[in-house]
Amino acid sequence: MISVSDKRGVVDFARRLGELGFEIISTGGTARVLQEGGVEVTPVSEVTGEPEILGGRVKTLHPKIHGGILADRRREEHLRQLEERGIAQIDLVCIDLYPFERAVAGGADRDEAVEQIDIGGPAMLRAAAKNFRSVIVVPGSGFYGEVLFGLESGDVPEETRRRLAAAAFRRTALYDAAIARWMADGEEFPEVLVRAYGRVLPLRYGENPHQSAAYYAEEGSPDHLLSGVRRLQGKDLSFNNLYDVDAARSLLATLGEGPAAVIVKHANPCGAAVGETVEEAYRRALDSDRVSAFGGIVALNREVSGALARRISEVFTEVLVAPGFTPEAREAFSEREAMILLEAGPLQQPPLSAKYVTGGVLLQETDAVVREDAADYETVVGKPPSGEMLRDLLLAWRVAARVKSNAVVLARDGGTVGIGAGQMSRVDAARIAVGKAGDGSRGAVAASDAFFPFADGVEVLADAGVVAVIQPGGSRRDAEVIEAARRRGMTMVFTGRRHFFH
Repeated sequence: MISVSDKRGVVDFARRLGELGFEIISTGGTARVLQEGGVEVTPVSEVTGEPEILGGRVKTLHPKIHGGILADRRREEHLRQLEERGIAQIDLVCIDLYPFERAVAGGADRDEAVEQIDIGGPAMLRAAAKNFRSVIVVPGSGFYGEVLFGLESGDVPEETRRRLAAAAFRRTALYDAAIARWMADGEEFPEVLVRAYGRVLPLRYGENPHQSAAYYAEEGSPDHLLSGVRRLQGKDLSFNNLYDVDAARSLLATLGEGPAAVIVKHANPCGAAVGETVEEAYRRALDSDRVSAFGGIVALNREVSGALARRISEVFTEVLVAPGFTPEAREAFSEREAMILLEAGPLQQPPLSAKYVTGGVLLQETDAVVREDAADYETVVGKPPSGEMLRDLLLAWRVAARVKSNAVVLARDGGTVGIGAGQMSRVDAARIAVGKAGDGSRGAVAASDAFFPFADGVEVLADAGVVAVIQPGGSRRDAEVIEAARRRGMTMVFTGRRHFFH
């Protein structure tokens, strides 16, 4: 039985099966293509004694098809029933399902998409896979070669048949998952979360060398982490590389349309900046924390020139992500063979994000700080910020949203100068940020991803010379925090929204 929507290679496959003694049964369009290719074909309607009905919706749902597939050749009663009913054994089932996923991705309307939901195909695939000891299942053109090799060598071994059956069940599972997601479109948190992931590439190891790992992308997602990404040079990607690349590209996407640079280490930004040129942005990002940048991940939103490549090469960089590289840049990086160069455009954030926990998943709306309107922020102390102060406050605020909580970020002159990340107390995050900044905290602004529960964090910033703070507000001690800022001559802005990032 051969019935495929993707006709590539099917004529040669069927012809070679015919040479091996198989009688080919087929349906509609596949039968016509095979006949035009000179392959002798028996239409399904001749086997069932029934014509196709309902515009082709019912063709193969018949005992003479499913009986021939499902009969276990090891059981005498099955073989006896086939003989009594005049049902021929079907030894091989080759099915490529209707292209539902492609139709939906191409913008098909609902009626058209419904017509691309295959019924008979999955039923035959599942039947053949269930009966894999008696029937060879071929769930796509990618398996033609190994099936023919096995048959021409004598037979397809049981181990291979089992593997083909597993591939068939995976295909029908993915297919049903795609349909279920489409049917539930608009249901943000369905009662049962149906997702399917396909392996994109094996990884060198996990978070540590003794842990094996692989990267999987959600089936049907056009904008997963590595979609449209081209590796130009360097060693294979590791688990940590990909996690850091995601952190870097996610932050970069929030920094606006102008030239910008991000440096990430262990999933936390250690530098982020904007500038008139990408060279200027990179310099500012690097100056934020040169020590932590060693071995980090760099993400840029402009093409890398030869001059910038030589500058980046002065610092040990694990991965560099950019939308392009000039020939001079490629030549400069060629001397660092282990350095991974990835060519990639901006990362599109999905509407939902997930965090895996033991035996389950936490699903939430993606936190998109760029959707906030700064006009809605409230200046509670000092004059409403403008110009460079406003630019730096917004930069610090967007970076803080991508720093592990508790987070305090200092920025000045278009770049971060100190980042306090992942602390259990906010005052400690403030201390780390000003400690990282050193003299750079003088005249800087600060962002806190959540409110200051006490005035002590603001006092730490003020003592270091910070002149303005942006934070959500909402603490029971807001009055004390505001008074501390007023007393120290600081500007303070409330956003009304926090950005915890665990």
